[in-house]
Amino acid sequence: MAPKKVEAPEKKPLIGRVGTNLKVGIVGIPNVGKSTFFNVLTKSQAAAENFPFCTIDPNESRVPVPDERYDYLCNYFKPLSKVPAFLNVVDIAGLVKGASEGQGLGNAFLSHIKACDALFHLCRAFEDEDVTHVEGEVNPIRDMEIINEELRLKDEEYLTAHLEKLERTVLRGGDKKLKPEYDILCKIKTLLVDEKQHIRFGDWNANDIEVLNKHLFITSKPVIYLVNLSEKDYIKKKNKWLIKIKEWVDKNDPGAVIVPFSGAFETKLLELNDEERKHYMEEVKATSALDKIIVHGYKALQLQYFFTSGPDEVKAWTIQKGTKAPQAAGRIHTDMEKGFIMAEVMKFEDFKEEGSETAVKAAGKYRQQGRNYTVEDGDIIFFKFNAGAGLKDAKKK
Repeated sequence: MAPKKVEAPEKKPLIGRVGTNLKVGIVGIPNVGKSTFFNVLTKSQAAAENFPFCTIDPNESRVPVPDERYDYLCNYFKPLSKVPAFLNVVDIAGLVKGASEGQGLGNAFLSHIKACDALFHLCRAFEDEDVTHVEGEVNPIRDMEIINEELRLKDEEYLTAHLEKLERTVLRGGDKKLKPEYDILCKIKTLLVDEKQHIRFGDWNANDIEVLNKHLFITSKPVIYLVNLSEKDYIKKKNKWLIKIKEWVDKNDPGAVIVPFSGAFETKLLELNDEERKHYMEEVKATSALDKIIVHGYKALQLQYFFTSGPDEVKAWTIQKGTKAPQAAGRIHTDMEKGFIMAEVMKFEDFKEEGSETAVKAAGKYRQQGRNYTVEDGDIIFFKFNAGAGLKDAKKK
């Protein structure tokens, strides 16, 4: 008897915008170190002053995504052009209690958050008499609860208004086309309003996600928690709030990433030259957390990249997870997607182990993949495509 065919699990679409130019927003209450973090992360000069709402219009920048594979390819080929992957980061002004009702500069700030695709939720776990705290005393648990509730309330306000419009057309007007969307929004309302949970914690099917992606609710966005410590606590790797923060996140956002860092420590590193920086990190036995934060932010956006490499250029091409080979080729040029023939693929690990493309081919590890191939993170790809008159090889060399 032939074995039963095992059905593959349903592959759900990703929650969020489709695209590669996605953004991570930095959120938190005022004076927790958001602009200082943005400065050291992007090595820019965004204002960072000791008063609430220092940041009014969001600052935006992009930072290269650190990757040892990219560095290896650049050292190997010594190309004329080097283009890493980038993470787009937005510094959003501080949210205060009542922001969902317009307190502070709430409504404008919340609209800036909605334009982002993932969030760095930054909380303060350091004492400093020279840095005021809008709530009087340092308490990151209270601060995180304020932010979480304000974001949920803003989604509730939007959802309630939209459901009222749909009720007029679906329930009273009898519009059957909008009935499925109305039913799904009612399902979302149960979680968001009745159970007071963030939308990302729901068990959504493909139809639900299609509606979620139409509305892009704030609480559907993935969150990474950044804990800003004093330099002393960061170096000692001890702080009275860290265990409490982990317990709170485990309870309220299971599986979310927590990254401790120190804005003061990172600022000091930024002010030192390369030799001084290396010596100081060896002396205090601590390293920068920025690379880790950037990588987690990039992954939270459900992004990855493949490489094209050669003496002319080494480049990381950003794509969303699950992208097929023709669409990946289209990131380089639309003609390559239209005329796609095949993708010749090397795994980076194979290239590094064998030492050259020729050696990879000799070892039988060089693969020819068709249009159904799902590109994997770190693939080194050589696309072949038909450009009208004949075959052209598209290889960034």
